[in-house]
Amino acid sequence: MATVEMVMPKMGESVMEGTVLAWLKNVGDTIEEDESILEVATDKVDTEIPATHAGVLKEVLAGEGDVIEVGKPIAIIETDGEAGGSTPTPAESQKESNPVEKAEEILETAISTASASNGISVPRTSDSGKFFSPLVRSIAKEEGISVGELESIGGSGKEGRVTKNDILNYVKTRKPGGIPAKATTSAASAMPSASHQPMPVAVDGGDEIIEMDRMRKMISERMVASKHISPHVTSFVEADVTKVVGWRNKVKNEFLSREGEKLTFTPILIEAIVRAIKDFPMINVQVDGTNIVKKKAINIGMATALPSGNLIVPVIHNADQLSLVGITKKVNDLAKRARENKLKPDELQGGTYTVSNVGSFGNVMGTPIIMQPQVAIMALGAIQKKPSVVETPEGDMIGIRSKMFLSHSYDHRVVDGALGGMFVRKVADYLEEYDLNRSI
Repeated sequence: MATVEMVMPKMGESVMEGTVLAWLKNVGDTIEEDESILEVATDKVDTEIPATHAGVLKEVLAGEGDVIEVGKPIAIIETDGEAGGSTPTPAESQKESNPVEKAEEILETAISTASASNGISVPRTSDSGKFFSPLVRSIAKEEGISVGELESIGGSGKEGRVTKNDILNYVKTRKPGGIPAKATTSAASAMPSASHQPMPVAVDGGDEIIEMDRMRKMISERMVASKHISPHVTSFVEADVTKVVGWRNKVKNEFLSREGEKLTFTPILIEAIVRAIKDFPMINVQVDGTNIVKKKAINIGMATALPSGNLIVPVIHNADQLSLVGITKKVNDLAKRARENKLKPDELQGGTYTVSNVGSFGNVMGTPIIMQPQVAIMALGAIQKKPSVVETPEGDMIGIRSKMFLSHSYDHRVVDGALGGMFVRKVADYLEEYDLNRSI
């Protein structure tokens, strides 16, 4: 018999750790390779982790609620194989590839993409040998904290490392110029700056206090960060989608019968957006400091509401390589598994442009917030029948048309009004010129 050490797997770009939610197997249970044995939560998604080997769960090394870094051991599996087989030892695995360092490198890249530079440069390791994590370095850069100041912060982490809480506590008591504020009896001098001070909330006896869950906290932090990073501008176009509505009504029953899938408006609209991105590729970019990264892949994120009321954004990778049937199946599959909490971490990564269907809630338009590090997002409003002027060979007439608002929010650092406005107009053009004789 041999034993294999199972480690916390890498669960997507920028994910450095996971929280053990629950073990699905008990010590002594027989497990199959790829059988789910525990549930793990990250800042991206909750997911089930499969066993790396078949055998018996001999020992659990991480308890429920423990936060474990990528690459750290979480369980021991006893297998039928011979000791010293093809499974590398932990030391050998460390030599070949350190998953923690790899994850930190990925996180560092993601953070540098999403964060605006202010000229502060913080090295990974200081001259004295003190290590600073990518997250700490990002906060230091944003807050203008020098390496010398970081050196002076007492770290509560392993081997004296400065943690996120350490640096945030330092920021709270820090005076401009890098000198920590001293305790004072003056209430005015103890107050944070007005720009960071939330308004006080009066709580009456009958009020209910609801603590944010983990996902809601993450959404809150990211939306505030996006507004801080990107100057948002929103352009609106009202599109006549009468032809789209007519074509869908004509083919939806045949589509359902042939493909076993419902044809909604969302994939049709996504297809039009993908075509417009090909026409205006500078919408499909990301900002890295003073560089613009023009993305080759067109990966469309689709904001999806969960039963809990929270929001998640699964990604249709390489949407430009899919037919309408392919996009439809992807949209339906991702939406279904999002509501069932069965998405894989990689299905939440790599988006280059995002779509939010606010019309599904009866809203006619919205001003969506950009998903960093992307630079644009489109809200799709509700389709409504309206009286409209229709041009005919006999002259202008009033007709009933199906119309919807397209709301395009974009990052004014790199997308100006001309590009942002032409892009959303192009999406509307593709919808208004839809081929009523198109086959499926």
